[in-house]
Amino acid sequence: MSNRFPPLDPEVMTPDQRAVYDDIVGGVRGSIGGPFNAWLRSPVMANLAQSLGEYCRYNTVLGPRLSEIAILVVARHWQAQFEWYAHAKLAMEAGHTAETVATIKAGERPDHLAEKELLVYDYASELVGTGQTGDGIHGRAVKALGEQGIVELVGVIGYYMLVSLTLNAFHVPLPEGEPLPFPR
Repeated sequence: MSNRFPPLDPEVMTPDQRAVYDDIVGGVRGSIGGPFNAWLRSPVMANLAQSLGEYCRYNTVLGPRLSEIAILVVARHWQAQFEWYAHAKLAMEAGHTAETVATIKAGERPDHLAEKELLVYDYASELVGTGQTGDGIHGRAVKALGEQGIVELVGVIGYYMLVSLTLNAFHVPLPEGEPLPFPR
């Protein structure tokens, strides 16, 4: 599958595209990988999405260890190649083991995780799998994460669903030579 939107040349971008491009490249991400090249075709959406993404990835009360579990659940569900490629590494940088990453990739529950981590896994799996959560798990999540935490967890899940669908729709490739996490 070829990339449906080859990277835009910054020299031929519209002023609105260039402004968003500069914000992304000059911000915490430092590069225009993943969904951003596709999103630049709609600069207003790109700007809004990248701002939400920056918050979801770097600034929630969840922290990277919990967020990365939710992101891997989403990437696995949608078999988002680039998302899995990027966030499997980030999950390990956040302190998760290769065993945890492999277990989630296999579609299995990583029972060896701490209680809050399992709760995030279960909540994300239920929400992504069914589009909703039951009262029991929701109540436990609010108790464990707080109201802000659960709202931000749903935000992380939703944002990374947008990312995953973007990556899949536009066939965003992995870096050259990287194997597909989910063979097709």
